[in-house]
Amino acid sequence: MKPEVFNLFNKYYPQNYLIKNPVKGSLIVASFSFIFAVLYRPLGSHGTMGMSYEATMGVYSLVIGISLFVIISALKVHEYFSDYSEWNILKELISIVLILALLGIFIFFAAFIIEPPADRWDVRTFTHSFTAAFLAGLLPFLFFTAMNYRYLTYRGFEPDFHDKANDTRSRSHEEIIHINSSLKKESLSFYPGHFLFAESEGNYVVFHLRGDDKTRKEIIRNSIGNIEKQLSQIPFFLRTHRAFIVNMMMIDNKRGNVAGYLLKLRGTDREIPVSRKNTKLFDSRFRRYSK
Repeated sequence: MKPEVFNLFNKYYPQNYLIKNPVKGSLIVASFSFIFAVLYRPLGSHGTMGMSYEATMGVYSLVIGISLFVIISALKVHEYFSDYSEWNILKELISIVLILALLGIFIFFAAFIIEPPADRWDVRTFTHSFTAAFLAGLLPFLFFTAMNYRYLTYRGFEPDFHDKANDTRSRSHEEIIHINSSLKKESLSFYPGHFLFAESEGNYVVFHLRGDDKTRKEIIRNSIGNIEKQLSQIPFFLRTHRAFIVNMMMIDNKRGNVAGYLLKLRGTDREIPVSRKNTKLFDSRFRRYSK
């Protein structure tokens, strides 16, 4: 495998919406399954146990929804799939295949209850259940995976704030970030490359942004935890401390040890702390994004 392909599979990739939100994801797939089954009647599906075809598909769709919720919730407990910040396209594809394979097993055993009594312990019936699972879930999962395709080519950048022409060219490759206040009455927008750090001050968060040869502050009413969630799609933004979120691309140097670090960011004289509990995650991101 070529190195560039290997790197592509290991790059940060936002987690699939259906996996990130088990309740909504299960409802979406269950609804899609019902509509698809009613419109196209795949795999020779039919009504059973005195129920109409639509009612039978409704029961199977309910089974699919409940099964997916259980499978996804259990999957997120496993260490390999639990860290959203370390998600990549390889984990995404593995999780989708695993989820749908387990869904096939759930459908297989559910048929013993839904369908009339019969000898179902055979390869054909087992394969049929797996095919039904992939028909029900593959398209919805791949749809939400494809929505984030741009992250496969997104590298971020380090703008030269002393060269406005270069800054303009760099910004054209970024998507602007929109931050909302807790009261929804104010908002803040900026490019990722202009963000230095954010710090919590009581009920407010102060954003330190860089651009046009100077640093400016923008204040918005919100909690640092809520801001962290709004910035979670940017892999090189990291909450280093209970009161700070830092742009890893803007770190000039660090000092300290496993008990904690102090960071020096370009464009500011402030030193930003990294708490002891965050040093391990910080070191992982620092190796990946520091320049």
